[in-house]
Amino acid sequence: MSGDMMAGQQTVTRADLCEAVHNEVGLSRQECSSLVERTLELIVESLERGETVKLSGFGVFQVREKRARMGRNPKTGEPAAINPRRVISFRASQIMKSRVHDAVVED
Repeated sequence: MSGDMMAGQQTVTRADLCEAVHNEVGLSRQECSSLVERTLELIVESLERGETVKLSGFGVFQVREKRARMGRNPKTGEPAAINPRRVISFRASQIMKSRVHDAVVED
């Protein structure tokens, strides 16, 4: 997809997703861009509400509540309070795991 190279790996961008939808579906680039943007926005809105997003054959996005705890400043070693927060976790489906595991990497 993208020609971006980071540490020898390619990065897929929103523009790449829009172009792929355009090539596959045949909608205008503007319509494809709106479709991709709205899809991503719906996922984010659901996560903001604390909902789980399940995409069959892809994976599950979940919001988890992390409790407050004591940690350490890595530079000084001093104890530091870590505030409670919400984090997003992603768990890939078995189908995706299998496809990625079995994929042949082209050099």
